[in-house]
Amino acid sequence: MSEAPLVPGTVAEHTICLLVKLGQVAFRLAEDGLSATGLRVRHYSVLQALADNGAMPQLALGSFLRIDPATMVTSLDDLERAGYAERTRDPQDRRRYAVDITDDGRKVLADLNRTLVGLDTDILPDLGTAERHTLHALLGSLADSPALTAMFDAVREQSGAKRT
Repeated sequence: MSEAPLVPGTVAEHTICLLVKLGQVAFRLAEDGLSATGLRVRHYSVLQALADNGAMPQLALGSFLRIDPATMVTSLDDLERAGYAERTRDPQDRRRYAVDITDDGRKVLADLNRTLVGLDTDILPDLGTAERHTLHALLGSLADSPALTAMFDAVREQSGAKRT
């Protein structure tokens, strides 16, 4: 095991570099923590969005979560196969699918949320309770930032346009 910090040297002078590396670390640890369920962070996001918002059109769900259509289809296929979500034809527009969480999906979601609470504690052992709350509030502010959201959406759009 290396004694070097996760973001070594002067690279750590850049907040964006710290966020990128710590995001990668947190993602890998979350994926590992959820792996016993056979689900991934993207599956959790879909189930939690459905639990929070109720049934949604498939395309709207993908837009809400900023998940590209191909990944959304694959994620929903996985969740349907496991019995955690179901797609039905939208009665108002038979071309669209509405997606909803199942009772089994709600049960596994409760397990996933317990696992994520444990991971919060496990991966932030060097922070006190007040520091964890402050970190969460700061990250929440960034996640809610209209400027950051607009910048990210513009880059995503640009990237999508380059692929077509």
